[in-house]
Amino acid sequence: MNIMLFHSAYGPRPAVRAAADRLRAAGHQVWTPDLFEGRTFDSAEEGMAHNTEIGKDELLRRAVLAAAPYSDRGLVYAGLSLGASIAQTLALGDDKARGLLLLHGTSDLAPNASADGLPVQLHVAEPDPFETDDWLSAWYLQMGRAGADVEVYRYPGAGHLYTDPGLPDYDEEAAEATWRVALGFLDSLADPGDPGDPEDQTGS
Repeated sequence: MNIMLFHSAYGPRPAVRAAADRLRAAGHQVWTPDLFEGRTFDSAEEGMAHNTEIGKDELLRRAVLAAAPYSDRGLVYAGLSLGASIAQTLALGDDKARGLLLLHGTSDLAPNASADGLPVQLHVAEPDPFETDDWLSAWYLQMGRAGADVEVYRYPGAGHLYTDPGLPDYDEEAAEATWRVALGFLDSLADPGDPGDPEDQTGS
């Protein structure tokens, strides 16, 4: 699959590159756009402050520009926390999207959002201070009404960004379980008649 993976509010940390490498090792082509122009942060608060400084519209503009050259290939949009919210927005606006993989985050939906048959998989801690039970229930219903085919996986006791080994949130068991399920999800999206795109397997 061709995967566009967006980083969290911490910026393009080593964990993002490690996630991309894991996906590439499974045979996928992956791009990891740097929406923060090289900035990384040691806390979610610093990262979100920088995100606010950039502004939602500018961040989405950068994401759209990063994805546009590859969208005709049929992308799977993926993201970590803040990056997941960006991935969701782009996937719901791209009628060629092949799937949506959300790690640690979601986004609200426009009232007229359409995701007809879009395969969606969400992995999130339980509980998660940024993705509360009430919010996730409402999100799930909204995605269903939009036509998405949604799977949700919860990980009791894990921290918010539990797949990042460099953060206190890290939970190795939950992280490995997430990647096993996520890789199976990506395999399920592959078209048996599609030999794949051999170009530029390193991504960016």
